[in-house]
Amino acid sequence: MAGVKTPNLDKMASEGMRFTNCFVTSPICSPSRSAMMTGAHQVKINAHHHRSNRNVPLSDPYKPFTYWLRDAGYTCILGHHGVMGKGRKTDVNFKHDKTGPWDGKEYFGLFDKLDNFDLSDAPFFAQIQLNASHRGDWWDRIRKESKTQVSLDDIDLPPYYAKHPAIELDWAKYLDQIEYVDSEVGMILQELEDKGLADNTIVIFIGDNGRCNIRGKGYLHDPGLRISLIIKGVEEVEQGIVSNQVVSATDITATILDLAKVEIPDYMTGSSFLSDEFDREEVYAARDLWDEVEEESKAIVTEKWKYIRNDMAEVPWDAHQAYLDFYRPAVHVMRQLKDMGKLDEHQEKFFSNRKPEEELYDLQNDPFELYNLASDLNYESTLDKMRVKLNKYVEAMAPVSNIYNPVQPKAVEILEWVKVEKPKRYQEMLGGVEIGFQGLAKEYRQKVK
Repeated sequence: MAGVKTPNLDKMASEGMRFTNCFVTSPICSPSRSAMMTGAHQVKINAHHHRSNRNVPLSDPYKPFTYWLRDAGYTCILGHHGVMGKGRKTDVNFKHDKTGPWDGKEYFGLFDKLDNFDLSDAPFFAQIQLNASHRGDWWDRIRKESKTQVSLDDIDLPPYYAKHPAIELDWAKYLDQIEYVDSEVGMILQELEDKGLADNTIVIFIGDNGRCNIRGKGYLHDPGLRISLIIKGVEEVEQGIVSNQVVSATDITATILDLAKVEIPDYMTGSSFLSDEFDREEVYAARDLWDEVEEESKAIVTEKWKYIRNDMAEVPWDAHQAYLDFYRPAVHVMRQLKDMGKLDEHQEKFFSNRKPEEELYDLQNDPFELYNLASDLNYESTLDKMRVKLNKYVEAMAPVSNIYNPVQPKAVEILEWVKVEKPKRYQEMLGGVEIGFQGLAKEYRQKVK
């Protein structure tokens, strides 16, 4: 990607295997994490609504994959002492504790310990969340402290972004976060070396959703579903291999068990991508409730095609979600440009009053998904095939229960409070300035006590 430098990840890829077509099963963090933590599609386990069902135990026979690793003698570790925020985020949509035993009825611990791995923990599995690229109030600080700030002159915006200083700065800040993540990867790899663990540890670098901006996190378009996947340290994998094989995020879970010589449970919807029999053709993804925005969209992704069915087409992509309004400077700027008639047809599409009921994109010839082919008669047979595929997945992944306990997001209240109590800050937000959510949320809580 233009403008960004990732020497540690580049080195990791050169020493292992990089996948170019890995996709999450949900573009939203908590449903995606729920799928990864169980190896089963989030819709199947009724964990597809963001931050819902947090007091509902997983239905039998589903379990976190760490249960099987621990049963096989692995020490499971969450977080890292040296990364930003300790990297302890779990954020899954079923009853759980970060640490402690698990039986799924009285005990719900996912991991054994926090923050530190050592030779005495072997064999161990460590899950470390690198939060910098997740949207947060730290973006400005990291850019300010960076000794290699990404230059606005070096970046290359996707064509569905308007060229505007605030949007270019936002994109550069995103790339600054990626460089920060790269430095954390280097630190962890160096620690493995220093502790004599590097030669006997497999390292996997992944994402849990796409980038936090327009058409990214929360949306079934390519920037929301496609994630990084690099693996090194596997004896059977040659160095520097780049694979175009389609991989689902739940396949990563199954692969971890496979590498640990643990039998993959039948209920998992993922398979080991290192198996000789692995040959996935498509990934089934779904977007459902995200904060106050109810939604129901589904997608099939292959190496060449993307098909999206929007069952609530009346809900626009730009739904003015409160949390996103705090963290999407580009959206505010482009709303203004749209009102001024200064967006082209590709940029304006995201701000339509409704979504199309169906979308079909040729990913090889149209990687930015600019041209919806769903109404083009030349692609009618392809559209029919994708419809059939999607319907089969919808039937196969029907939820095991209909329990629905959503959480009312505080961002809605906080945004309304900002509008009334801090109108100058709100106007800054509308102009494309990140005014900070976490600090304002803290102030709001103190005011309403």
